[in-house]
Amino acid sequence: MKGMRRLLNAAVLHRPTRLLYSAASKPATFMETYRSPPLLNYVQHDKLSFFRGQRRTMFIQTQSTPNPSSLMFYPGKPVMEVGSSDFPNARSAMNSPLAKALFGIDGVTRVFFGSDFVTVTKSDETTWDFLKPEIFAAIMDFSTSGQPLFLDSQAAAAKDTAINEDDSETVAMIKELLETRIRPSVQDDGGDIEYIGFDEETGIVKLKMQGACSGCPSSSVTLKSGIENMLMHYVPEVKAVEQEMDSEDEKAASSGYLE
Repeated sequence: MKGMRRLLNAAVLHRPTRLLYSAASKPATFMETYRSPPLLNYVQHDKLSFFRGQRRTMFIQTQSTPNPSSLMFYPGKPVMEVGSSDFPNARSAMNSPLAKALFGIDGVTRVFFGSDFVTVTKSDETTWDFLKPEIFAAIMDFSTSGQPLFLDSQAAAAKDTAINEDDSETVAMIKELLETRIRPSVQDDGGDIEYIGFDEETGIVKLKMQGACSGCPSSSVTLKSGIENMLMHYVPEVKAVEQEMDSEDEKAASSGYLE
């Protein structure tokens, strides 16, 4: 929850302890480091490379998020060169080989690409003990496949906070704050925010939560105590911040999962 703590000015440092586990009968080694939040490191070796006299290794770290159903996976190299990309369902992942492969794993309900991480959200019925090895393998397979992150070379993250010529001074200030002060903190928790719009008559800013922040039990706290307070402090024209939900979030809210 370092992102939300940064927004709420309540950062807490934790000292790590370490536990190692080696799966000798499998072509992979798991190395788990418990912190608060938990951190898991995964080393994958290509089986065929042993016969070629070479050894290809990929070191993947995972970190928990404020949303217990979401986990961040760090492949050790950049994921999105610019912006981020959210896949709320399997249908939206058809243009990305990696996202499509992750949705092919039983229990995966949402995928999100950040600058250097992939956030995966699972169903309540599935455990991380079952999903982690499958997700590690999918990321490793994609990394060695040579495939692009997106099949459509023109597909790029929407620059919702890009300042346009016709933006008012108020909208420009809101976008600048979202991009420089708020977005980095939210991404630390495995998610992102998308600027939807600002109603100058009511003073309401509409935002959409993505990745681990979408459907997170503490998203309302982040939205009100963090984002809303900051925007209202620096931009007096802002009177409130509201969350715009997609169909998946609305289903979660109707089931009582969202606060």
